Amino acid sequence: MKPSLLSVKSFAKVNLYLQILNKRQDKFHNLSTLFCRIDLADAITLRNRADNLIKIKCNHKFVPIDATNLCWRAVELLKEEKKINLGLDIELKKNIPVGAGLGGGSSNAAAVLWGLNKYWKLNLSLKRLATLGAKLGSDVAFFIYNTKFAIGSQRGDKIAPLPSLRKLKLWFVLIYPNLKVSTPLVYEKFDACLLADRHFSRLTPHLVQIQDGKKLEIKQGAGLTRKKCNVKMLTSELLEKGSRFERKYLINDLEIATTSLYPVINQVKKAFSDIGLEKIMMSGSGAAVFALCNNRKQAQDLGKKLSKAHKSWQVFATSAI
Repeated sequence: MKPSLLSVKSFAKVNLYLQILNKRQDKFHNLSTLFCRIDLADAITLRNRADNLIKIKCNHKFVPIDATNLCWRAVELLKEEKKINLGLDIELKKNIPVGAGLGGGSSNAAAVLWGLNKYWKLNLSLKRLATLGAKLGSDVAFFIYNTKFAIGSQRGDKIAPLPSLRKLKLWFVLIYPNLKVSTPLVYEKFDACLLADRHFSRLTPHLVQIQDGKKLEIKQGAGLTRKKCNVKMLTSELLEKGSRFERKYLINDLEIATTSLYPVINQVKKAFSDIGLEKIMMSGSGAAVFALCNNRKQAQDLGKKLSKAHKSWQVFATSAI
């Protein structure tokens, strides 16, 4: 007997490393990133309908409930893939802030793909689900693989899980300053800065146009001032030192562009710095900013302190999961 409904969790992520490598011919960007899944999560319930309709119910007023919703599009992809003539009710309880660089929408889409694969007994492989997910968004594939840490390449949709880090526990305080960031606008600003500002270009590898599928080659710009770090070096540091890794390995190439558009990011970083935290970075294209803590108690105590001092911001104590 088929279950009457299926409930799945949809986790958020932070990027511990995000380097922009080049701009692709399809106008997206190739990148190198280290994903870390965190225990901040939405809850999704899936229930079959007697008709062929898709209906979405959500507790967040800014989340669309029509065909522009990634969950809706995920259902349509599976229906087309397997020639399914079923309808679905989706109930989405949002806890992950929207437009925060935490992958909430992508995680929701991945949860629906993964959940329906089980609920409808489609027997699609994770690789096939990830390929379908990549049509919806660059971060979707990461969530399909159900892994705590993974390296993402190409658009971020080529995933290499890191089982060697599965036992690593990291604790964070995460702040979302209630500001929805436009990811396309951030990338436009990033590209414009590279063209207009030679100093900015020295902070980031010189862009080299390549074809997808070929080995990424990064030509270093003259006078590169940033310390030589890469995602594999950070991975090695995490494996060897855990949360005691050096601050220099936390890199997000998009921070300069995002903070120039949304100065509140620097205010959040200063709030972290003022209470003694040092490993501070924006996630994705923003606006969420996280700081690494030593343990659960520190994350919870500092989270309460920051929440009391900055009532207009959303503050979370969260961990890798």
